[in-house]
Amino acid sequence: MLQDTFLTPAQIVAELDKYIVGQHEAKRHVAIALRNRWRRLHAPADMQAEIVPNNILMIGATGVGKTEIARRLAHLADAPFVKVEASKFTEVGYVGRDVESMVRDLAEQSVNRVRQRRQEAVRLQAAEAVEELILDALIPPVKQPAGKKSKAKPLGFGPDDSADDDTAAEEMPAADHELNERTRARFREKIRNGELEDRRIEINVAQPGPSVGIMGAPPGMDEAALSGLQDMLGSMVPKRSRKRKVTIAEARKLLLDDEAAKLIDMDEVKDEAIRQAENAGIIFIDEIDKVASSGGKSGGGGPDVSRQGVQRDLLPIVEGSAVNTKYGIVNTDHILFIAAGAFHVSKPSDLIPELQGRFPIRVELQPLTQADFVRILRHPKNALTKQYEALLLAEDVTLTFADEALDRLAAIAAEVNATVENIGARRLHTVMSRLLNEILFDVPDKIAAHAQVHITPELVDERLADMVKNRDLSQYIL
Repeated sequence: MLQDTFLTPAQIVAELDKYIVGQHEAKRHVAIALRNRWRRLHAPADMQAEIVPNNILMIGATGVGKTEIARRLAHLADAPFVKVEASKFTEVGYVGRDVESMVRDLAEQSVNRVRQRRQEAVRLQAAEAVEELILDALIPPVKQPAGKKSKAKPLGFGPDDSADDDTAAEEMPAADHELNERTRARFREKIRNGELEDRRIEINVAQPGPSVGIMGAPPGMDEAALSGLQDMLGSMVPKRSRKRKVTIAEARKLLLDDEAAKLIDMDEVKDEAIRQAENAGIIFIDEIDKVASSGGKSGGGGPDVSRQGVQRDLLPIVEGSAVNTKYGIVNTDHILFIAAGAFHVSKPSDLIPELQGRFPIRVELQPLTQADFVRILRHPKNALTKQYEALLLAEDVTLTFADEALDRLAAIAAEVNATVENIGARRLHTVMSRLLNEILFDVPDKIAAHAQVHITPELVDERLADMVKNRDLSQYIL
């Protein structure tokens, strides 16, 4: 997390507005939660451990932007981010026992991010090492003998013959070495200028060893210990390499990551990754309403027992605990948890009181209206219209939309959501795909390059008329 350039709450909301339409209240809450992390790290040292994050519970139907807000927030904070489905832990065989896997996934992602960043920092050094390896494959180096003297004078040689022999023994290796260096210098220039990219060379490529699996964990061994045991057994298998004949361009790609990995200290990577996961990590728990007991009744058995078991296993992680991962202990005290659910059948108060108390900030996201759909199609940086324009631009075909056509698309999406099932903004993917399906198929066979395709309201009505009239729209529901 870049503390010196951290955004203010207003700036965070402005950045979220570039991608997400509406939901201003939810954006305000996540912006405050994110800024509070920066504030905690700048608070007095004795208070930092006491300041805990205000976890957020988002309530809203599918497709209104809950996941997108959390994902974009993590991107803005440059923070490790993991999304899990709470309903996964109610499946047969789970019953909440593997809830800690979300923290292990966060640690794994954090390590990958730090490792990638460290490798990028040494990319130039790695590129130089790769260049030498490629050069060695093209022109193997000749080492000049150091301190080598002439052989003992054979019997029958005169003084002059002995001197000539000394000169030959010392000057010829030096000449070979100089010639080799000049040749390597010329080829190094050719490699840097890209003149030899298609030349094939033979290189040694590391070959992954066989994966080591353990059938059935011993009693008392958790997932982290089992993973560590597998890694240890895997490291005992000898590393193997094999020769491959590839072009210089392919060799550069194959060797670059290996050489960059040799230049970084994995112990430092793990330590920094754990710190980032603990202080900047964000875990998004979706479908938390699926583990809420119906009507708050625990009953005597059935699915509600499993759901309450998942809630009780979630509780220590959310309130702060130490989770053992293969990279080290991760304390969850300062990880930001964002939970989300539609809560159609159940309600937030159906969660166990202890878990409710760990999500003090509750925000209800508003259903999307026709006006919201119009804005979603026009304004965000990743709007669907802009995505399809970019896809066709790859074929040199220009795609444009009339304003009235976008209005009509939004009206149809809102109508289908109202009459069939409300899946929020995801409905726009359905109508846009239906509208442009024939055009995407005809490019470039019938619609050639440099063509211009303009979407009019009449075309929208023509392509989507059946979709609006037909009430049995199961084939279009995502």
